[in-house]
Amino acid sequence: MKKLTYLIGIFALLLLLVACAEAEEDTVKVGIRGSELKTWEYIKDQASKEDINLELVTFSAQYDPNQALVEGEVDINAFQHVAYLNLFNTNNNSDLQAIGTTIMAPIGLYSNKYKSLDDIKEGTKIAVPNDPSNWGRALLLLQEHGLLTVTDNFDGNGGEDRIKENPKNITILPVDGATTPRVMEDVDFAVINNGVAVEAGLLLKDAIIHESKTAKPFINVIVAKAEDKHNDTLKKIVEIYQRDETGNFIKEVSNGNYIPVGMPLDELATWKDFYSY
Repeated sequence: MKKLTYLIGIFALLLLLVACAEAEEDTVKVGIRGSELKTWEYIKDQASKEDINLELVTFSAQYDPNQALVEGEVDINAFQHVAYLNLFNTNNNSDLQAIGTTIMAPIGLYSNKYKSLDDIKEGTKIAVPNDPSNWGRALLLLQEHGLLTVTDNFDGNGGEDRIKENPKNITILPVDGATTPRVMEDVDFAVINNGVAVEAGLLLKDAIIHESKTAKPFINVIVAKAEDKHNDTLKKIVEIYQRDETGNFIKEVSNGNYIPVGMPLDELATWKDFYSY
């Protein structure tokens, strides 16, 4: 009898270990910024119905979730657009891969002092994010509205030498992207990244101008290591994100700041798209 009880105990322990292993296997750590926390809390709830446990790891603006992904601190992340991902891979000799599109978070031009592009005069001061991809993104936005022209060999990355024509002699002031809302008192206008704007209480409808849906290089994506690109659990998370119900939730919770995008991966922009943007 004692032997039978012992064997049953061992069997129960083995079942427990297997269950724990399976639970750990289905737990996915997701690196995000605070601006998308509500969306991912919703997705976490939906994923739990599919027996997938999401652990949300929120990173501040001072730490790059891509580095956390490279170092294995998270399994996937969702905070960046295609251009930023390409630049990170180039600069770090990494091979992080987009596994699904999420949203378009249009960058916009804001001001506490002015209401129209007509207010941009000779020598107007415009603050822009100083990281290369968003700096370039800001220049493209200003070019789209005829305020300046970028160089012929523009590759999507911003810099003082990337402006070809500046007829109004606009002063471009690169600042830390997280501080752009705070410097609006010191400049005439500021180009502010969508997530930063949301955290500062600014809505997309408050922007004087903002990106259109055709800005393919700036569609946000869920990213994984190359070896995990075809992981079934991760594919399921992408599918949950791209459901109509999730899209409706995103529109509501973001007050229209985010535009859900379910674009196939093979239609995503590459660096060559910057030349035709």
